[in-house]
Amino acid sequence: MNATPVEVVAAVIERPDGSFLLAQRPAGKAYAGYWEFPGGKVEPGEPLAAALVRELHEELGIEVERAYPWIVQNYVYPHANVRLNFFRVRAWHGDPHGREDQQLAWQHVSKLEVAPLLPANAPVLRALELPFEYAITHAGEIGAAEQLSRLDQRLAQGLRLIQVREKGMSGSELERFAAAVIALARPHGAQVLINSDIWLALRLDADGVHLAAAQLTLLKQRPPVRWCAASCHSAAELQSAVQLGVDFVVLGPVRATPSHPGSVALGWEGFAALVRGASLPVFALGGMMPDDLETAWRSGAHGIAMVRGSWSGA
Repeated sequence: MNATPVEVVAAVIERPDGSFLLAQRPAGKAYAGYWEFPGGKVEPGEPLAAALVRELHEELGIEVERAYPWIVQNYVYPHANVRLNFFRVRAWHGDPHGREDQQLAWQHVSKLEVAPLLPANAPVLRALELPFEYAITHAGEIGAAEQLSRLDQRLAQGLRLIQVREKGMSGSELERFAAAVIALARPHGAQVLINSDIWLALRLDADGVHLAAAQLTLLKQRPPVRWCAASCHSAAELQSAVQLGVDFVVLGPVRATPSHPGSVALGWEGFAALVRGASLPVFALGGMMPDDLETAWRSGAHGIAMVRGSWSGA
C-alpha cells in the first residue's frame, strides 16, 4: 500500500434542524454497504474546495453555495491510506439524489438509524455533538448572582456548552458556584466543563474539564471525563492536545483581550494558518462576538468561544 495518503474531500451536508446526509457505498466498491459522508478523491493539483464542489455535483446533483473547511482525519484502511478533508456544507442548490446508485439517508447525531459506518467517521460524529458557541463564565467581573441570572437566560435561548473559569474564587466559592452552574444547565441538556481542576470536575460530576495549555505537557493520559477540552496558542500545543486525546480546543487570542493583556493576537490569518489540517474541532477565542461566527467558519474554526460576548445580550 502506498504510504502517501490519498487526498479525499468529504462533506457534512447539514440542514437547519441539525440533520446531516450520509450515503451508502454501492456494490463493487471497497466497504460496499457501509455508510459515509459524501465526497471523493481530489484530482492532482485540484484545490480542495473545487474538488468538493465537483464531487457533490457528480455524486448528488447539487451545487454548493456555502461550505467551510473543518477537520482533517487520516485513516489507514487495508486497501488505502487516506486523508479526509471534511467540509461543513451549510447551503446548496438542488435536492440531493444518488447519481451513482447509492442510497442516501438524513441522520441526526443523537439518533443514528443506519449502519455500519466507515470506521474513519467515528471522530467526526463525536465532533458533530458540539454546538458552535462555547460560553466562558466571568462571575469575577459581574458577580456570581448576575452570572447565574444571565446563564439562566442564555440556557433558555439555546446555549449548550459552558466553561466555568473563575480564577479569582477560593476553592469553596468555586465549588458552590460550579455546582450552581451545573444545576441550571442539566435540565437543558447543556454541557459544563470546569477549567483546569480535574478533581473538582469529577467531584461535581461535571460533563468535563478544560485544561490549561501548561497541563497538556504535564498529563500522561486524558482525564476520565466525558468531554476534555484544552486551551492552545501554538502549533506545538495543538499537537500536544491531539496526542493527549482531547475532544476539542480553543485557539487564540485572535484579538487582544483584557483577560490576556500580554498575549500577541493571532489575527484571522494567523488563526487560519494554525488550524489548517487540524484533526479535532477548534473554537476561535479572543475578543469574539456572535457576529464573528461566519468569519470563524471561513477560517477553519468549528465555532467561537466567548467570555463577554456570550453574556452581553443576556
